[in-house]
Amino acid sequence: MVTPIVHAVNYEYQSFDVLEAISEKNMPGYTYHRDDNPTVVAVEQRIAALERGGRCILSTTGMAACSLVYFSFLSAGDHVVLFHDCYGAHYKVSILLERMGVEFTWLDSTEPEMIEDAICPNTRLLFCESPTNPLCKVLDIRFLRQQVDRVGALLVVDNTFATPYHQHPLDLGAHVVVHSATKALGGHNDLMAGAVVCDEELGEVVWYGRQALGSTLDAFSASLLERGLKTFELRAAAMARNAMAAAEYLSGHPRVSNVRYPGLESDAGHAIAVRQMEKGFGGVLAFDVGESLQDAKIFISNLETIVHAVSLGATESLICVPYLTTMLYLPEERRTTAGVRKNTVRLAVGIEDADLLMADMERALDSLAPA
Repeated sequence: MVTPIVHAVNYEYQSFDVLEAISEKNMPGYTYHRDDNPTVVAVEQRIAALERGGRCILSTTGMAACSLVYFSFLSAGDHVVLFHDCYGAHYKVSILLERMGVEFTWLDSTEPEMIEDAICPNTRLLFCESPTNPLCKVLDIRFLRQQVDRVGALLVVDNTFATPYHQHPLDLGAHVVVHSATKALGGHNDLMAGAVVCDEELGEVVWYGRQALGSTLDAFSASLLERGLKTFELRAAAMARNAMAAAEYLSGHPRVSNVRYPGLESDAGHAIAVRQMEKGFGGVLAFDVGESLQDAKIFISNLETIVHAVSLGATESLICVPYLTTMLYLPEERRTTAGVRKNTVRLAVGIEDADLLMADMERALDSLAPA
């Protein structure tokens, strides 16, 4: 009922013939943890099935998974299209890759016509999140696939916000899906892991990169991740219900503005989200509190149930100011490029009772000076 945690780093061979057969993949077996591990492989198979992909490669963190994709498929002279509204650490990775001769174009995800113009003959990757971090913008994955097909590039979709409970990017045309498995797949704030899911051919390329760079997940973290996956669908459903309730509540509050959640009919991405998401719209939303960064700080400081912390997808509801956290990796002048304001907050809803969450936000919002 529970996959054993295999802590072995290396394995004894009964003969040279066995070593040769395992090394050449002519028989199942293991040689060294950096290559593969039985506990990790078992969890990879579960995540591949969730995402309807042929292969999953687990790594030590979500950004390790993203970096594996970059370093596995890019060469000097290649071009990447990215979006301003994505996790800020991509900016740091782009600096490393630019030093190696990779070109980057950063776009606003709300202007799809610019995507067509940005794709060029040397474009190798288009990387996106949908919904995006932190503003929950929705990109049309099928449209993006059409664009990359013009030049034979790869479409990579970060599915961390949507999760495979709500969205299957591979079915929509993505070549590669990445996850910060630290978030909803694990779900308990007690592990770090990343996942890359794709077909067998691309998966072999990513596996080679992981083996070379040495970012294989440890067995204990894989075991924690597998335990989280057993309740993943129950948690994802509860988070989506709570997020929808929170979005509807906040949309009518006088001290809140610019509520972004794909489940709201008023949201700019709602129509696309209805087409490519299912069973709800995820557990994350963003909104502006009051008029200033100080207003956002006062609001968060007066919360009692919702926890002031980074990350998302956990059993607990977590809230943060992206300007001071997820966007901190960016130069100050770029932190607000995508529409993030200093008083924007990101709420990652957990599985608590919805009434408890609303009462907590009501009390904290009442602490603000009248509008």
